[in-house]
Amino acid sequence: MRWSDTDVFGHVNHARVLGLLEDARLAMADPSPGAGIILARLEIDYLRQVHYRVAEHLTVTSTVTRLGRSSIGMRQDLTQDGEVALRAEMVLVTFDYAADRSAPMTEAQRAHWARWQVG
Repeated sequence: MRWSDTDVFGHVNHARVLGLLEDARLAMADPSPGAGIILARLEIDYLRQVHYRVAEHLTVTSTVTRLGRSSIGMRQDLTQDGEVALRAEMVLVTFDYAADRSAPMTEAQRAHWARWQVG
């Protein structure tokens, strides 16, 4: 995070923390050619303020909650001071960018995302 991510109220702006979640999702993405995903749905609960602190590292925990035919249910928690500050539920869709539409997951894609599946 950067000091400029804070707003007039002294906490990290709600939109800025979304970038942290995005970075964590992209770190999980399958690097194989043609394994594109897009964010189709995002629901967020802001549970407490997030504060900027020099050199502090926040924790984002990401888990796959569901694997569908072409969709991936995911949950992400952003933690500061040992408490969840932000909880997000989302749906990612495997996507064929050339055809501009969703595409069924391949077995390799399913195996890739299953590594983070819970329950």
